[in-house]
Amino acid sequence: MSLPHAILTALLEKPSSGLELTRRFDKSIGFFWSATHQQIYRELNRLERDGLIHALPQPPSRGQRKEYEVLAAGRAELTRWVAENQDPKPIRDPLLLRLRAATVVGSGGLADELRRHLGLHRQQLALYEEIERHDFPAEEEADENRLQHHILRAGLSLETFWVEWLTRTLADLPPEGG
Repeated sequence: MSLPHAILTALLEKPSSGLELTRRFDKSIGFFWSATHQQIYRELNRLERDGLIHALPQPPSRGQRKEYEVLAAGRAELTRWVAENQDPKPIRDPLLLRLRAATVVGSGGLADELRRHLGLHRQQLALYEEIERHDFPAEEEADENRLQHHILRAGLSLETFWVEWLTRTLADLPPEGG
């Protein structure tokens, strides 16, 4: 149920077309809630059908690009959802399952995959650090973006965890063939 709420959030921040939304997902919301372009377009149609958003009038043009904005019912739904209780989701990570399987069949070849993941998490951590330097300079800490900064800090903490955990796990991995 979160994709429609992610879209409502993005549209409340700025009315957008489907293409603009997909680009914005790729740059921000997509860091913690991913969606394909097809999922976003499908959800836009559903939200419009349900009366939560509507397409803004556009001058006639080729391609008929639709720009959407949130209606009062959409804002009310997002407000309701924000206040809703939701339990944390259990971790479902294939890498952790593969590591568990390695305890019974051996870890042959797993070190390369752990190193690959370590590299990917280091890249993501560097990206988040750059976003923090650019978007949240310490001298400009403002009230209006505090919650957004907390979201980024969650990403920073998660990536730091994975880098540290993968480094320790690689150090403890039995030698190949063992």
